[in-house]
Amino acid sequence: MATRGRPRSFDRGEALRKAMEVFWDRGYGGASMADLTRAMGINSPSLYAAFGSKAALFREAVDLYAATEGAAGGRCAPDEATAREAVRAMLRGTVQALTAAGKPRGCLIVLGACQGGAPDAGEAAEVDGLLRARRARAVDDVRRRLRRGIEQGDVPPGADVEALTAFYATVLHGLSLRARDGASRAELLGIVESALAAWDALVRPRAGRAGAARGRRRDGAG
Repeated sequence: MATRGRPRSFDRGEALRKAMEVFWDRGYGGASMADLTRAMGINSPSLYAAFGSKAALFREAVDLYAATEGAAGGRCAPDEATAREAVRAMLRGTVQALTAAGKPRGCLIVLGACQGGAPDAGEAAEVDGLLRARRARAVDDVRRRLRRGIEQGDVPPGADVEALTAFYATVLHGLSLRARDGASRAELLGIVESALAAWDALVRPRAGRAGAARGRRRDGAG
């Protein structure tokens, strides 16, 4: 039995990669259908036939980004011996990915919803929820690695894991904003090293930090 319709005349995987680059560069709202079809080398009916909708195309593009371009950063390297080195490797890997030659600056998962904004409230909520969930995975990854550090003895048992997680996740996501604004690789790596310089103070149990702060105040007053 003959199939109806014309066979697809384009490489779906390559078209998806091109769409990912447009979304990465312009965000969901900033990427028009004309931008997408031009980059993908197809017309609107072909896009809808292959991907269903712009939102569905974006979901696939985010999945592709996370598995390829975004895989170099945003994960606490499991092979590193300590939690500190895992966090350092994660942040440095992120900087390398954010400043790769010939690629858009910044991270699609961090910036994809805020560039241009979605024209429809329902779309905006869907896109924001999708990227929020992706970012939460990275935060959970940091949290798990810190807890593993406590189990293995390289993070003090009284360390505030939630505060540490929040701090380094904020650094991780902030690097993307700085990269988008034009910060150099050297500047971003300097931020990473500054964040790691605070490690010893941050992992100290809260009581220890409070005691150290009181000691500094006494020294300053004396």
